[in-house]
Amino acid sequence: MTDTITPYRSTVPAARDGLPALVRAEWTKFRTVRGWVVAAVVALLLMPLFGLLGAAGSHGEVGGGPGGESRAGHRAPPTGPGGEAVNDGPYFVHRPLAGDGTVTVRVTSLTGVVLPLGNGPGGLGGPAGGGPAGPAGVPPTEGGAQPWAKAGILLKESAEPGSAYAAVMVTADHGVRLQHNFTGDTAGPPGAVTADAPRWLRLTRAGDLLTGYASPDGEAWTTVGTVRLPGLPSSVLAGLFVATPGDETFEQHLGGFESIGEPAAATATFDELDTQGGFAGSDWSGQRIGATGRPGGAPGTGDPLVEGGFDVSRGTFTLTGSGDIAPFVTEGAAAVERTLVGTFATLTVAVVLGVLFIATEYRRGLIRVSVAASPRRGRVLAAKATVIGAITFVLGLVAAAVTVPLGRRLLRDNGNLVLPTDGLTELRVVVGTAALLAVAAVLAVAVGTILRRGAGAAAGVIVLTVLPYVLAVAAVLPAGAAQWLLRITPAAGFAIQQSVVAYPQVGHPYTPVAGYFPLAPWAGFAVLCGWTVLALGLATYLLRRRDA
Repeated sequence: MTDTITPYRSTVPAARDGLPALVRAEWTKFRTVRGWVVAAVVALLLMPLFGLLGAAGSHGEVGGGPGGESRAGHRAPPTGPGGEAVNDGPYFVHRPLAGDGTVTVRVTSLTGVVLPLGNGPGGLGGPAGGGPAGPAGVPPTEGGAQPWAKAGILLKESAEPGSAYAAVMVTADHGVRLQHNFTGDTAGPPGAVTADAPRWLRLTRAGDLLTGYASPDGEAWTTVGTVRLPGLPSSVLAGLFVATPGDETFEQHLGGFESIGEPAAATATFDELDTQGGFAGSDWSGQRIGATGRPGGAPGTGDPLVEGGFDVSRGTFTLTGSGDIAPFVTEGAAAVERTLVGTFATLTVAVVLGVLFIATEYRRGLIRVSVAASPRRGRVLAAKATVIGAITFVLGLVAAAVTVPLGRRLLRDNGNLVLPTDGLTELRVVVGTAALLAVAAVLAVAVGTILRRGAGAAAGVIVLTVLPYVLAVAAVLPAGAAQWLLRITPAAGFAIQQSVVAYPQVGHPYTPVAGYFPLAPWAGFAVLCGWTVLALGLATYLLRRRDA
């Protein structure tokens, strides 16, 4: 007779070590520790506290919103068709155009000069700049045109600053371009305009479609591009224009930077002008379009930018102007992320919470209980990362959603120039700030697991995340080194908060000092996520290999 041996089965139910059960357990741990809950509330309050205090203490001289006049007589930049702040101050010689039409012209020269500030000969303190008379009393310009000085054919919805437009143009250093609505830019044939190498331009309108052409001889034409301006009215203004940005010199070196900006003027000469289509009348009207988007740039109030003018002699048009037509780019304006200076304080608390969430268990020996309850140690780490990430994300989302609108209103009420931001960009800044905090907290959990020491882990994460940003934006390092720091360190994640755009068709020092990250918002955030994934991978490996 053979006995059958029945294996022993414990009557104690097995512990559930699935991720959802572990997440609930870790959430219970967090909410039952009073110090952690208090720290979370403090983190929630720090962002609006610092952000609103900073906005309340910041005072400027521009107010009333984009395009509005402030109490001090300064102007904010107008708003373009896409909702962005723009410069719109070219000198424009135009006639009304009803319906479709075509303008063809030859550009024979484009020159420029920097206009020094101050009184005296050649300065801008006297009438018309104090120089010898040019077209309409404007001082003539010669040599030294700014790289993005431009002249050509302009079709504009109206003379209202910020209105829709398309223009085919020559530039001083960037060849022929077709630009529209301030942000659109299409490159055409390269090369500068000289007396020996003039450039023919043509702009045609067919409904809301506008097409730009260029030719070296008026016979063989190259299509530069076609743009659509939805909602363009039947009656528009069309003609010739000249525009130029100011002269800006920027140098960032070890320990600081130097920035010098002066206004500039450009002069363009046109001939062989031909118009076809629904043009009304035969007289040309010249004007400098509205405000230039330069704070303090109101005509007749000591504005260093000359008014511009034009002259017609034997079919040759000579235009002089000093305003630009381009996106508004300046470090003197307040972007929406300026309200989020409290992110650093909230991030510091979130990092400390993340480290303590794991390091406390190592210090008290409770990690043995956690891994005993779930032999799959990677799940324990995943549960902790999920809980701390979710908590900091919600806290950051609430804090940023409160801080941004209130801070923006305070800045504007205090006379600061606040750049307009579209709804999707603002949503990305708010949600991105919350995601930044959440990923930084998860990184802290991973580093805390690796080091198993609270103070060292927290200090390490804060140094890796915050210090490179401070070194970059405080001009401690040369521009190249600062940009590389913000490409390869976790500090790249702060790019998710950037709302300003670096426009390739606008010459400007797009450096961290001026508020620009070297990586796009989501690309910078991806760098932070990459660091976090690597840290989590190493932490999981060590948690499995080491004794608890």
